[in-house]
Amino acid sequence: MEVINALGRRKAAIARVFVSEGKGQITINKKDLSVYFPSSILQFVVKQPLNKLGVVEKYDIKVNLDGGGFKGQAEALRLAIARALVKINPEDKPALKSEGFMTRDPREVERKKPGRPKARKRFQFSKR
Repeated sequence: MEVINALGRRKAAIARVFVSEGKGQITINKKDLSVYFPSSILQFVVKQPLNKLGVVEKYDIKVNLDGGGFKGQAEALRLAIARALVKINPEDKPALKSEGFMTRDPREVERKKPGRPKARKRFQFSKR
């Protein structure tokens, strides 16, 4: 099998994934998954599509992760892995779609407006 690549985004994070047959190694920016994401919850989020299809030990995954915070990066990586798995086997798409792994979360940070401290927050109103 040749290398399959896919892209996942969430907030400001971008994950580029390269999937090849192997023993289940996940390497993120040349670090192991458990080193890059010490939190077991984020490791679980990343592995969700693999666990759903039962192919955790079947593929080696190399990842370039950029931008955003750790939560956004983990969710971007989950989307990228799910997209790569669908490229490998299109019959898996309904199973991943039903769990919501194929959907790009479109929510982004709203820009700050002039005359306000944040996007929607206003300065305290003083009557006198």
